[in-house]
Amino acid sequence: MDFKKNLSIFISASIGMPEEEILSAIETPPDGRLGDFAFPCFKLAKEMKKAPNIIAQELAEKLSGQLPDFLSRVQSSGAFLNFFLNKGFFAKVVLEKILKERDRYGSSDVGKGKTIVIDFSSPNVAKRFHIGHLYSTVIGGVLYKMYNFLGYDSFGINYLGDWGTQFGKLIVAFKKWGERSLIEQNGIEEIERLYVKFHDEAEKDKSLEDEARSWLVKMQNHEEEAISIWKLLCDISIVEYEKQYKRLNIHFDSYLGESFYNDKMPAAVEEIKSKGILKESDGAQIVDLEEYKMPPCLILRKDGGALYPTRDIASALYRKKTYNFHKAVYVTDIRQSLHFAQWFKVIGLLGYEWESDLIHVPYGLLSLEDGALSSRKGKVLLLTDILDEAVRRINNIIEEKNPELENKQLVAEQVGIGAVIFSSLFNSRIKDNVISLDKILSFDGETGPYVQYTHARTASLLEKAGVGEISPNDVDFNVLNDDASFSTLRLLSEYQDKVILAVERFEPFLIARYLIALAQAFNKFYHDNSILTSEQTVKTARLALVFAVKSVIASGLSLLGIAAPEKM
Repeated sequence: MDFKKNLSIFISASIGMPEEEILSAIETPPDGRLGDFAFPCFKLAKEMKKAPNIIAQELAEKLSGQLPDFLSRVQSSGAFLNFFLNKGFFAKVVLEKILKERDRYGSSDVGKGKTIVIDFSSPNVAKRFHIGHLYSTVIGGVLYKMYNFLGYDSFGINYLGDWGTQFGKLIVAFKKWGERSLIEQNGIEEIERLYVKFHDEAEKDKSLEDEARSWLVKMQNHEEEAISIWKLLCDISIVEYEKQYKRLNIHFDSYLGESFYNDKMPAAVEEIKSKGILKESDGAQIVDLEEYKMPPCLILRKDGGALYPTRDIASALYRKKTYNFHKAVYVTDIRQSLHFAQWFKVIGLLGYEWESDLIHVPYGLLSLEDGALSSRKGKVLLLTDILDEAVRRINNIIEEKNPELENKQLVAEQVGIGAVIFSSLFNSRIKDNVISLDKILSFDGETGPYVQYTHARTASLLEKAGVGEISPNDVDFNVLNDDASFSTLRLLSEYQDKVILAVERFEPFLIARYLIALAQAFNKFYHDNSILTSEQTVKTARLALVFAVKSVIASGLSLLGIAAPEKM
């Protein structure tokens, strides 16, 4: 039940004001003691020719005798009508739905038949996964999961940086100093060693740069040896990346990188030219965007080579034709905002109305607190090092607090990695975020481990009670009338709204913050109420609430790509 909408219908029937106006005017009082919903009477003053506070008093008296089942009372407070929900009725509506739908509670079919293409993570091949890749990866991963949860068909694309001058250099290095067996054995670490070796040697022998350019041309001409070595480097890199994605609970449907669009760019350039928007500027080919207060979008260099906007335009045209997407979402660094604004505009200038369906989701800088990994000071912070350190520290905490815990290593992995993911999603994506391992691995405060521990607490209560499933028919919802129970129920009722809002705003932090609020509300409920030792009717009702909280926390953590351990 949409209580706010039903309240607007009730008020409308009583005073004759349109439902839509009432719905937009209804507020939530800052203090729960003032009611669950409030309706301001200022707009009625002119029509009724009375002071708003007098109108509120008269309407409170009139409505008190005709309240629907979902309301317990109405009272006036100054110029406001304050409505109080019937707590037992509210508990019944919320818990019946959760007990019935379980892990599908909060989901929707609003996106049925619509495809969302999400372009995220997209590291450069032949380079190890570092902390700078984490934001795009986890934000994109959450959007992928949330869209699916709302009924859309999500299609995750890892648009790998798998083409360019660096591969000419790597081929030279591989042929001169590399061995296939070492690359297969040591992976990207060996590839990076060869890359560094090339630059060291190129400082002494400038001809190596010419040799690298020659191999790039061979790649562009699809010569067998060049493509074979290039493919080896790409395949080894993807194997390494997939290890990281598995730990982060990230899934991709496509690994089509930049190279895939090489043969599709000429057609895109020809289309831009045919629309009369391609112009020459100092020998280069551009689309003039001065009218839109942006620098020109560079399409071709002076030597005729294509640029990043050209490739992105070609990829968008391909993706629209292939997937007929409802929206195409690009999760990248905020520093690329102008780039996306430029080529999005070119799509519009080509006459495609779906320009408005291209969405850039920018994010700020993610870094690690100084000293957290002193062994890597002054070097690139590899993601695997950060994750391993988080897991190691959680493992130490488990050995100290609960050494008999089953599956200790698995739980340490789930909690340590979950902590890193949760902390990177806890603030608005546009903000710079500094991860402090000491803070994010705490089991107290606004952290992932705190939410996971709350889930484990609900699992423990249900296990001790011997409860597997709870039937709504066995629950007397009227006993859940205390403030702590009601606060928890209110949050449970808001879950779907939070997911929808997070998707609309492309803001995973709304789910992370919601889970903290729900965990805090539940822990207050747990503190204020005896559960396992209470009278049977009360015990059953409270266990139903525990079950509901467990389901929603597990669902919310799953959307964030975080495990929900049963025991900790």
